[in-house]
Amino acid sequence: MKALNATLRLQFHAGFTLDDALPLVPYFARLGISHLYASPLLSARPGSMHGYDVIDPTRVNPELGGEAALVRLVSALRQHGMGLILDIVSNHMAVGCENPWWQDLLTWGRRSRYGGFFDVQWHSSDPLLQGQLLLPFLASDYGATLHAGEIPLCFQAQDGSFHIRHHEHRFPISPTDYGQILCLSENTALQGLGMRFAALHSATQAADKAVLLRQELVAMADPLHIEQLLTAFDGRTGPGAERLHGLLEHQAYRLASWRTAADDINWRRFFDVNELAGLRVERNEVFEATHQKIFDLIRAGLVDGLRIDHIDGLADPRSYCRKLRRRVDALLAERPLSTALEHLPIYVEKILGAGEQLHRDWGVDGTTGYEFMNQISLLQHDPAGEAILSEAWSTLSERPAFGEEVRLARQQVLNTGLAGDFESVAQALLQVARDDLMSRDLTLGAIRRVLQALVEHYPVYRTYLHAGGRSQQDAPFFDHALAGARQSLGEGDWPVLDYLQYWLGGQPWRSLPPGRRRKHLRHACIRFQQLTAPTAAKAVEDTAFYRSALLLSRNDVGFDAERFSAPAQAFHQACAQRLQQFPHNLLCTATHDHKRGEDLRARLAVLSERSEWFVSRVEHWRELAAPLRSNLADGIAPEPGDEWMLYQTLLGSWPLELDEGDALAVQAYVERLQQWQRKALREAKLRSSWNAPNEDYEKACLSFIENLLLAPENQQLRHSLAQATQSIACAGAVNSLGQCLLRMTVPGVPDLYQGNEFWDFSLVDPDNRRPVDYYTRRHALDESTSMAQLLEQWRGGQVKQALINQVLERRQQYQALFAQGRYLPLQVQGRHAEQVLAFARVSDEAQAIVVVPRLACGLLGDTPIPLIPAQNWDDTRLILPFALSPANCSGLFASSAVTASRELLLSVVLKEFPVNLLINHA
Repeated sequence: MKALNATLRLQFHAGFTLDDALPLVPYFARLGISHLYASPLLSARPGSMHGYDVIDPTRVNPELGGEAALVRLVSALRQHGMGLILDIVSNHMAVGCENPWWQDLLTWGRRSRYGGFFDVQWHSSDPLLQGQLLLPFLASDYGATLHAGEIPLCFQAQDGSFHIRHHEHRFPISPTDYGQILCLSENTALQGLGMRFAALHSATQAADKAVLLRQELVAMADPLHIEQLLTAFDGRTGPGAERLHGLLEHQAYRLASWRTAADDINWRRFFDVNELAGLRVERNEVFEATHQKIFDLIRAGLVDGLRIDHIDGLADPRSYCRKLRRRVDALLAERPLSTALEHLPIYVEKILGAGEQLHRDWGVDGTTGYEFMNQISLLQHDPAGEAILSEAWSTLSERPAFGEEVRLARQQVLNTGLAGDFESVAQALLQVARDDLMSRDLTLGAIRRVLQALVEHYPVYRTYLHAGGRSQQDAPFFDHALAGARQSLGEGDWPVLDYLQYWLGGQPWRSLPPGRRRKHLRHACIRFQQLTAPTAAKAVEDTAFYRSALLLSRNDVGFDAERFSAPAQAFHQACAQRLQQFPHNLLCTATHDHKRGEDLRARLAVLSERSEWFVSRVEHWRELAAPLRSNLADGIAPEPGDEWMLYQTLLGSWPLELDEGDALAVQAYVERLQQWQRKALREAKLRSSWNAPNEDYEKACLSFIENLLLAPENQQLRHSLAQATQSIACAGAVNSLGQCLLRMTVPGVPDLYQGNEFWDFSLVDPDNRRPVDYYTRRHALDESTSMAQLLEQWRGGQVKQALINQVLERRQQYQALFAQGRYLPLQVQGRHAEQVLAFARVSDEAQAIVVVPRLACGLLGDTPIPLIPAQNWDDTRLILPFALSPANCSGLFASSAVTASRELLLSVVLKEFPVNLLINHA
């Protein structure tokens, strides 16, 4: 099997199965991919488009072809020396009638064999929830739903079970309560069976005995008689409603309106998604049960690496990762000899805040690379444009700076979608306070105020408290939140803040003697850490990114949007640090979660170089678009800020080869934009939201897009937008090719996203998960096209594919150079030295020199292709720390680019192609 050289992410679902990927393997191998990187493959909810809603972790998803199809795909990979990295979901499972574990929990409550699997708080301060799970799945209030007959009692003849049905949901009735139903029968045999069901309350192994009793019920149940029994529980009648309510009161769950979830939920979810329940994977039985199939696949030689989804959702990521590493390492000796591995890489999906580093004691190989996306983006933004764009955005939108936008969003999230999670932490801290005479007078209200202020100012997703307290690595982030909270709180709350500082890591819980106090403190610390991460995700990624739009290319997953740009030196430092700490970290510039495609962001970054031009264009477009706006009762539509975002989205996503006269193509583009627009408006939670859609405002915004792009009377505006797009497209393509080359040559493992070997101008999901035209891509790779032709036909995207192919071939040829070679920033001198990033990778076998233009829009001039004319580089040159041998040095596409010198002129190195990689071999 090839060494880990480059990965390619594939999104599997019923429309693209494991067998659908099989014929593509030869193409991926020719492209230079060493490992496919698969979305989750275990059984997910029927129809899942992503696989993160697992319902059965014990088998490979039959919708994808099952384990047999996985074996076929891996066999094809092995024929080309390739491996498979698998995305796994440790934090949560999907709930619903398809999940047998969840159904068992609802049936038996705390007596369920899976009672300890899900993160449920069985002891609630709400008397209505004592010993019950809140199930917020009703379309309306419980009472109204009950009396409308919308939660009928049903009988399933196949297995003799009773359940409650509500739309697509099914809630089981515990067999211990079947007696309440069967006792109404006139059939004495059924009455007797009902008494035996009731006896299960005190029976050992009640679940096993219930199976046998249900078999008896199936044998003696008369359909007509059963229907009469069900009618007695018809909520549309007074007696029926009373009986049905009484039956439901005995269950391990309480049915409630979906609106109750935010405030009253008493089980941990994935963020605020009611359909995904958190797992207690820190418990050994849960860890083994949820990972057994993964371990089987590794042992069988079918999986060669793991990607852990949402690591910050776990109670103790460090312990989980170390435990997983031990288990995986032990399995390697059991693999078939033909699939032997010395090391199986483990990557974690982790968003790193400003100044944050992945903890090195976790035993993992790195992150999935969001921070690398941010580093490249910072490199490609011109600091000179920030002030101009900031002033224009602020004046037009009247929105606050991004930092304040995030704080306000955190506040909103804590008081709405995550209010129940927040209350859970506050109650846990109150219990800690009550355990100590010195703090028992602290009130719940004071704790809530201080806790909210602390979380509002948290600069990272979470810190990692453990039995020994707060680590030195995490201390600066907690101190930052502490200082921010102290500024926003009144002095009367400062003593409470001091207590929280002490409890949340200042006092190690192992310093307390075993018992209730230690248990309460540990619980509060874990709950706190599991609150800050979803708060950050919902406030930043799913709110502030849709409210703040100084430049949308700086708003993406893992980005530090408060920073607009960074110098080349910062990029060099990040690369050197990665080589030292996590040399095999994944490097991505596009993911299934990105807000905007990699080439869309690269094109929008050009606006930082043409900020005054862009601001003037927006003013012009707004004048032309005045007739398209609507005056609604709650204000104009679209608002100026939403209109600004739309113009950026148009400039970034406008298809390069879109024919304005092609009605079908334009209509398809309109539909993509409208899909993005609706999601953007709801995520922003300003004029609309998911919980309370403002249909009038949304309709007006969607009509604005449709009229702008389709109505004949708006041809001038449409043509102006198209021209503006074309004027930045070449510079955007140079950025794209530079981004592409850097991803494949800096320290780390390049990760490609499906289909992105061609241009990626996708919008947020589901747009970035559209079907990929692999036929065209395979055909393009098979063609023998000259470099000049590739540049001439650059709009089709083949030039990007050719670059990827050329560089990945060199990575395979010089594996040690790119995997372990030293990273040396190169000195650039001359007139345009600031517009070049250059570095060398050095090993005993060879040296590689990478040269990439940056902020080079002005250097392109009016050229119709993404190639800076050689003469425009003037005297700009690289100063090399070693001499190159013309006989042993070659650049991309086999072009010779050097003479025997320690200086390289950019006019020579970048004469034929916009970026270059020179290999000087021994």
